[in-house]
Amino acid sequence: MNNAYIWGAVLIIALVTAGIRFLPFLVFGGKRKAPKIIDKLGKTLPFAVMGMLVVYCLKGVSFGDIKGFVPELIACFVVFIAHVIKRNTLVSIVAGTVCYMILVQSVFVP
Repeated sequence: MNNAYIWGAVLIIALVTAGIRFLPFLVFGGKRKAPKIIDKLGKTLPFAVMGMLVVYCLKGVSFGDIKGFVPELIACFVVFIAHVIKRNTLVSIVAGTVCYMILVQSVFVP
């Protein structure tokens, strides 16, 4: 592959990504109101995505050994407490991830 091909691909990808990001502002910008379905999706999708993320992360939990479920249980509790205290999703996710990694790397070592 030559450099022109690579730069062309990067340019197309950047334009498509920017277009997708700016399209809602172009369509619904100004005084035009977004449809009710868009408003409803904007309010419900974050919770649905977080629920799917929890299910995905906990799908392989093994209850046969204490090392299989206790780190996940503690990390979930840390996420819950961090979210109740800070009300910030990013802080909650980072706190749970750091807690989980510390537990599986140093406390619950196989």
